[in-house]
Amino acid sequence: MVTTKITIAVDGYSSTGKSTFARLAASRLGYLYLDSGALYRSVTLYGLGNGHVGENGIDREGLQKSLDGLKVSFRKTEDGSFRTMLNGQDVEEKIRTLEVSSHVSRVAEIPFVRRFVDSILQEYGKGKGIVMDGRDIGTTVFPDAELKIFMTADRKVRAGRRMKEMEEAGKKVTFEEVLANIDQRDYTDTHRKTSPLSMAADAIELDNSHMTLDQELDWLKEILLKRFGICI
Repeated sequence: MVTTKITIAVDGYSSTGKSTFARLAASRLGYLYLDSGALYRSVTLYGLGNGHVGENGIDREGLQKSLDGLKVSFRKTEDGSFRTMLNGQDVEEKIRTLEVSSHVSRVAEIPFVRRFVDSILQEYGKGKGIVMDGRDIGTTVFPDAELKIFMTADRKVRAGRRMKEMEEAGKKVTFEEVLANIDQRDYTDTHRKTSPLSMAADAIELDNSHMTLDQELDWLKEILLKRFGICI
């Protein structure tokens, strides 16, 4: 386990593999992994289930009131992975559906939702030694993070990855549906008024369009060694 504790912020577009990359990096470092997207997805799932989020829009007043009764946390399993818990229930699979994906960007742009999620993340991050991924980790949640990474990839490559992931989970979707969802989320993420997706001035870009996960981790390994003397 690495004794040097830093905060690593991983931001970027949807379906670039941020969560997988951040999760494995945290595992190799012996750090805590935090998936901010899972928190926004949990709020969205909760809103859908309680009638505050739907095709006709978002009942912001109802959603805001309902957050008082919402508790989202992460549970570490025996194999070292983390599961998202919503009011004590494991919702890791439910928050990854296309229905949640279709609404999460609109929910995530709401200021009170972002404050709710940020408060959870910042509480977890007080002790450093964390790897966190999302859309505004390096720009808003942890602007003082020692290492900021911005992940990107070709939109069609991302759609292909997302479609494969959903098919493996038994969900039937078309490539056109997934690509349209990718484009919609990109637009919403980059154009929202509160904490839009952008690359921090001191972030390092990682375009993984043609990289394997092992190559991405080798890239990180080199940066950690050169910048911080951390060997993983």
